[in-house]
Amino acid sequence: MSPAAPQPRPDGMAAYVAVTAAYWAFMLTDGALRMLVLLHFNTLGFSPLQLAWLFLLYEVAGIVTNLSAGWIAARFGLTSTLYVGLGLQIVALLALARLDPAWSVAASVVFVMAVQGLSGVAKDLAKMSSKSAVKLLAPSADGALFRWVAVLTGSKNAVKGVGFFLGAALLGGFGFVTALWAMAGVLALILAGVALFMPAGLPRGKKGAKFSEVFSKDRRINLLSAARMFLFGARDVWFVVGIPIYFTAVFSDGTDEGRRWAFFLVGGFMAVWIIGYGAVQAAAPKLLRAAGRPEAEIARLAARWVAILTVIPAALAVLALVAGAPQDWLTVTLILGLLVFGAVFAVNSSVHSYLILAFTRAERVTMDVGFYYMSNAAGRLLGTLLSGLSYQAGGLPLCLATAAAMAGASWIWVRRIPAAG
Repeated sequence: MSPAAPQPRPDGMAAYVAVTAAYWAFMLTDGALRMLVLLHFNTLGFSPLQLAWLFLLYEVAGIVTNLSAGWIAARFGLTSTLYVGLGLQIVALLALARLDPAWSVAASVVFVMAVQGLSGVAKDLAKMSSKSAVKLLAPSADGALFRWVAVLTGSKNAVKGVGFFLGAALLGGFGFVTALWAMAGVLALILAGVALFMPAGLPRGKKGAKFSEVFSKDRRINLLSAARMFLFGARDVWFVVGIPIYFTAVFSDGTDEGRRWAFFLVGGFMAVWIIGYGAVQAAAPKLLRAAGRPEAEIARLAARWVAILTVIPAALAVLALVAGAPQDWLTVTLILGLLVFGAVFAVNSSVHSYLILAFTRAERVTMDVGFYYMSNAAGRLLGTLLSGLSYQAGGLPLCLATAAAMAGASWIWVRRIPAAG
């Protein structure tokens, strides 16, 4: 009879559950808010590039936040950064509800960019806290870290997918302002509950933590961070602006009723994509048979899977170019192709999330995770900007071709990891 696998401390498991629940609540509102903003301002006549600008400060804030959040958590504790992240998201939702439709386009863009920037700070504080907690709370059993990371990231993305649909449904059913107030109220209740019932189990921080320690000296972490940047750029270059606007135009007949119906269809597709992505993420350790595999072998798997990923948007770009204009067969092909992209992307993302925690040491986990997610935010920033630019300059074909180029860049970086040390 084989010995029982080591179990996490009871307080550690309770802390993991509490952190996961808080992260779920945050990501539900994050997904809903993104869809609300995108569809609402598309209805107001914003161009693809103007829509991209609405999200740019969100991603810039992510870069700055992740660079400093690791040090803040090391200095003041993970629960502090988690609570601040949830609180800032509530403030962002309430602030956005104050948007005045009478404002000019320029004033609206500046205001929404600022609020989205605040939401970006909130998201990355919550994300860094949750991902770092896994390294500290997971049991030491073989393969347990990969499983715990996969469950957290997979479930989080499934919840965010529900948020995409929720945002579209709230916009269509209740309007922009009512949706924002409702989300802020629910998130405030969850923050209060988590703060009241969070058990012990997370470190409280240490006064000697230095900001200069944020920058990693481990070459594997630096290579992985570069690969992560281009991986998420490859997704966001079509996900943020290109495909939602393309599908909104395809599904809408130009009437108010047609636009509302298009909101539900686009929100539904984005929700299904994210939920499926999350489900594959959660199942990645089993799909890859990762238990017992050394880190270098899993890194080689990451290179193999991102090479597969590169082919998908490249093929879709060629089909979109050949079609020339929206066609029924192209719409169906895009939906199926992007769902396949999501599954392959999920495996890549899950492997990356495991590798960063495997490469780092417990004493500097918040620093390395913060640095890594700074690169993640940089990729999202680059992808967001290129999403608007490429779609406006060359339509869907250029948008998808840019995604393929960024996935190829991720492959160049990640394939060097096994030789690094």
